[in-house]
Amino acid sequence: MSTLQRELATSRDTYDHFEAVDSLAKSSSDNNLPKVFMVIGINTAFSSRRRRDSIRQTWMPQGERLAQLEERKSIVIRFMIGRSMTPNSILDRAIDSEDAQHKDFLRLDHVEGYHELSAKTKIFFSTAVAIWDAEFYLKVDDDIHVNLGVLAETLARHRSKRMIYMGCMKSGPVLSHKSVKYYEPEYWKFGELGNKYFRHATGQIYAISKDLATYIAKNRNILHKYANEDVSLGAWFIGLEVEHVDERSMCCSTPPDCEWKAQGGSACIASFDWSCSGICKSVERIFEVHARCSEAESAVWEAHI
Repeated sequence: MSTLQRELATSRDTYDHFEAVDSLAKSSSDNNLPKVFMVIGINTAFSSRRRRDSIRQTWMPQGERLAQLEERKSIVIRFMIGRSMTPNSILDRAIDSEDAQHKDFLRLDHVEGYHELSAKTKIFFSTAVAIWDAEFYLKVDDDIHVNLGVLAETLARHRSKRMIYMGCMKSGPVLSHKSVKYYEPEYWKFGELGNKYFRHATGQIYAISKDLATYIAKNRNILHKYANEDVSLGAWFIGLEVEHVDERSMCCSTPPDCEWKAQGGSACIASFDWSCSGICKSVERIFEVHARCSEAESAVWEAHI
């Protein structure tokens, strides 16, 4: 009897939990958060100042233009970063100084570290949902090129749907050897050696709808983290009624690939080199990619969203 009572209690707690998630999503129109179309979090690190500056000089508006993008098009863009192991360290103070100059950071309650990207992803979505009531939330790496106008219009075509997970879907091998990059310590969970992961969006850029971001925020304490951040995100949506949108325009290669598409009138959403999991030597080469593959400067301001 006691076992049955515990199971019933657990069932009621689970039901109440997901009822609360659904209620939060439905009541978002009544909250006092700024309503925007999309929030883009650019994942960055303490050592990546030159990458950030290269993005500021290419596809990311700056100063008044960044503020106008929020006011006129409801598009929010922030570099997202946590804190160092030592409070108020020289690293943290450097970010504070950079933010005072550019006003384009979202500081997370998170200790930075390469092996903590899955945790950082959870904290980003949870933080963003608590600050902005957006239709879409995106994570972007700081070494890729993005065309904001194409991105906005592509997402706008899916705005009537509640559970959207958009990116370049892939299914790479589960790596079981400790000596290799992207080693998965929990490889045994994915079946026999040599198996592949379930379909998930590649980590350079992906978008999720508000309900999915809310789901992550409400369940962040019980969502399991795998070694690779993009795998973790895909795992969180397994078993949910999520529409996976395989948008190949989010993973174009650098010139000549993205250049040909731009010249043909179909500029890519994002461009990078698969071999480097970003633009190889992005600090220098992103300027070339921007010159050859970018949409018209007016595109984001004229985007129909």
